[in-house]
Amino acid sequence: MAGPAAAAGHPKPATAAGQPKLGDACSSADLGTRHPFIKTTEVSPTITHFKGWYVTEGSTGYQNVTTSTQTTISVSVGLNGNVQGSFAVDTLGTVGASLGLNVQVNYSTTSSESNSVTWNFQRPGYYGVYKGTKKVTGTYGSLNCNRIQQGDGNWALKWIEGPGSGSFTTYTTLEEGAVRCQDKVPANSIMAKAQGLLDCGSAAAKAKHPAGAVAPTAKQTQNRLVQRPAPTSGTSAEHPKATGRAQAALNCESGVYRIDVPGKVLNWSAPLLANDGIRLRESTFFSAHLDNWRLCNVTENNGVIEASLWNWGNGGCATIPADIANQEQAYLTTASCGEDDLQRFYIYRDVPGSSKIGVQNKYTGSMVGHDRYADGELIRQYSSGRQDGTGTYTLTEV
Repeated sequence: MAGPAAAAGHPKPATAAGQPKLGDACSSADLGTRHPFIKTTEVSPTITHFKGWYVTEGSTGYQNVTTSTQTTISVSVGLNGNVQGSFAVDTLGTVGASLGLNVQVNYSTTSSESNSVTWNFQRPGYYGVYKGTKKVTGTYGSLNCNRIQQGDGNWALKWIEGPGSGSFTTYTTLEEGAVRCQDKVPANSIMAKAQGLLDCGSAAAKAKHPAGAVAPTAKQTQNRLVQRPAPTSGTSAEHPKATGRAQAALNCESGVYRIDVPGKVLNWSAPLLANDGIRLRESTFFSAHLDNWRLCNVTENNGVIEASLWNWGNGGCATIPADIANQEQAYLTTASCGEDDLQRFYIYRDVPGSSKIGVQNKYTGSMVGHDRYADGELIRQYSSGRQDGTGTYTLTEV
């Protein structure tokens, strides 16, 4: 039976070499970025393909055995199940580094592996021919940069546990082999898992058979599982519910802001047309308040603001379109304000005296940034943020 590689509530979250840790110092350039850290892990030997096979005195030697799928393991991270974006890849890379295992870091599934096993049977007997792997599951959290007030009253930027969390599934390289009931095998190994499927005390195991395939025992049939990636039940930025687009009344703060690129002239400007996105533009007399934003329905938890961004010029709320919300680099636009987590954003702030911020979408968990500094450039989501600092903006009151 598999044992956990780390107990639930892991007291020292694991990070890969070079990754920041909780409580480490960060800089204003990190406000628009995030990194994963691993909270819990469990490693379970799992049989993916299996066939009972009987070898007689005259049938030893190399044989090709076509196995049946026993369990399908699919790589998945967080909300979308499949692996998209740098944050998901970094999460799985951190898992592998923390456990010292070579795990899959891109979307794949064991069902796509060939189920044929070629094996040299040197002795007659009842064999379990198998393919198997180590299934690795667990939970992760999000490291975000935010201001923290220290014991002496001063402020500092540090990596905190942000609101994004979820679960993951991956697996190690498949191994194959054959095992008999009487073989001595390491406990809690893939081979031991295959030996358990032989159901060695059963009549099927003890009966005489002609050489070749043996009908599956009740235990082998009972343990045949198919696991498909599905959204997990985590909380916060990875798993809130996205609801409809009904117009909602907003409680907006009095301040009006531009969301500027620090030290430069371009800032967020809402679209005039419904099928366009929020773009970097220069504020002019003709901006028609499309560059003016208010924070609405504001809450704050552990120093992180959550708010809707209402645009004065077109009366809409900043959002990520629902039909592309699962895509890396999906663009931001505005829509009728509603009770919708796609329209809610976390705002990470620099120390008092600085108006620099980072912005994260609540529903997708992705950070907001732009690909290059240019007039007309779309504002987009990036799962890990823009590591060159282009996801840091300035909230400038106007």
